[in-house]
Amino acid sequence: MLPIVQLLILANAATQEMKNINLAVVDFDNSKTSRELINAFGNSPFYTIIPVKQSVNSAMDKVHNSQADAILVIEDDFEEKIVKSEKVDLQLLVNAINGTAASLINGYTSSIVTGYSAKIGIQNVEQFKPAIATKVRHWYNPELNYKLYMVPGILVILVTVVGMFLTALNIVREKELGTIEQINVTPIKRYQFILGKLIPFWIIALFELAFGLLIARLVFNLTIAGSIPLLFGFASIYLLVALSGGLVLSTAASNQQQVMFMAFFFMILFILMSGLFTPTESMPQWAQIFNNINPLYYFMKVNRMVILKGSGFADIKLSFVLISILALLTLTWAVLRYRKTSN
Repeated sequence: MLPIVQLLILANAATQEMKNINLAVVDFDNSKTSRELINAFGNSPFYTIIPVKQSVNSAMDKVHNSQADAILVIEDDFEEKIVKSEKVDLQLLVNAINGTAASLINGYTSSIVTGYSAKIGIQNVEQFKPAIATKVRHWYNPELNYKLYMVPGILVILVTVVGMFLTALNIVREKELGTIEQINVTPIKRYQFILGKLIPFWIIALFELAFGLLIARLVFNLTIAGSIPLLFGFASIYLLVALSGGLVLSTAASNQQQVMFMAFFFMILFILMSGLFTPTESMPQWAQIFNNINPLYYFMKVNRMVILKGSGFADIKLSFVLISILALLTLTWAVLRYRKTSN
């Protein structure tokens, strides 16, 4: 149940949406028109107007004290210029410590100002009739619900963490208990031993994925647009990589504390590079090259493609081939590594 609780918490907490922007407004015009613009921000569910004195320095103090995220400065001739149909300038000062949040604030603010501009007719629509009309359609996630984007990625992380950590602790626990020596003197072959350690957790991880998808459907209304057998087929091969990697770490470590540190190191590295929060296409070239050996990158991409876009085998064929190669190499490494450390 712990991964399910984590899914419910992380899906709601891990978001890049800005839902509570504290906006300090310095209105030097103090006119009816400027107050209408301020009300446009106040009526938005994303903004909270922070009262400040009619001073930019006073508003800056709010930003320095983390009481405001942005400052909107309205000039003293705001209404006069609008009446004369002249160009009006607004100043927006944004706290850009978090670059992503600053970009979102800038985008939200520009959208509200543009909407207000169209409402009062700053631009003469009759004089400017564009030849091309643009209509925007959001495919695969029409409501721009960030949870639908994050849930498939979080499922990848939870399935990987549970499967990899359980297998990583498995063999090293045998070493600590001393039972590994008893297993080594039996006629069991090394590949049989590795498969015996891998298959139970492979089944557990697949069951966890299925249960997680069910919770995602019931709680977040996440519908799988693609083929469920294709999704589980890819997950089955991916888990061979993750679980074999855990067994490799387990054979290399001498105690559970050591293997936990090793597993934590690789998990943090792979998760941050997988594209969970940041698009991999925007990463540096060396990071994109590194992702060729990052199994989480492939499962993260395929999970979202199949669940959200309804992609078929032809769309994920390359990822399928590459993850299969990684599974073969990692499983072989786990078998060979066990023999080396057990002698």
